[in-house]
Amino acid sequence: MAVILYVETNFLMSIAKGQDELAENFLQNTPTSVCLVIPSICYVESLATLEQEDKYNQDFIRRLDIQVNEAGMDKTSQNAKLVVNYLQKANLSFLEHNNDIEKRFYIAFNQLVSKAEEIPLTTEIIHGSLDKNILKKHLMDKLILECIVHHARLHPNEIKVFLSSNSKEFGRREVIEVLRDTGIQYFNKTQKFLGWLQSQSN
Repeated sequence: MAVILYVETNFLMSIAKGQDELAENFLQNTPTSVCLVIPSICYVESLATLEQEDKYNQDFIRRLDIQVNEAGMDKTSQNAKLVVNYLQKANLSFLEHNNDIEKRFYIAFNQLVSKAEEIPLTTEIIHGSLDKNILKKHLMDKLILECIVHHARLHPNEIKVFLSSNSKEFGRREVIEVLRDTGIQYFNKTQKFLGWLQSQSN
């Protein structure tokens, strides 16, 4: 049984942040029966997300440094020395954790690039997205959805699944209806998808 599995930005970011061990293992050991497909704009969105989070992290580090310097100027308080010690350790652990995230991100990014089929963003897809009266305040998600629906229409006889932990947007009733209309089943967790995949092979 061959399955087209659509993934998007959150699949990559959840692996990078260590939030979905099953997704990381699945990407590393993707069954031959599963064809991974991702909208090309998800690569751009994930890189932009990583860059934005790096800015937030740098701002947090700056604020930590300010507190360390402030506490370090207090020469009489034992608590001030403890604050300096703990915050310096926290700073180091925070930076190491960020390095872990970045390392996992690029490993997963490169694996997706090598394994997954890309859905290019075309003028037709953009116009199709604009015509839809859903996800009005989430334009990137709307484009991602349209990319997936467009690709699915080109493969009417294939088994198609969309995996995204972003159930706040993609789990909406009107979005589920659009997916079902093009023969796509939706799962919000890798565990649920793998359970379904196992049941199909039994």
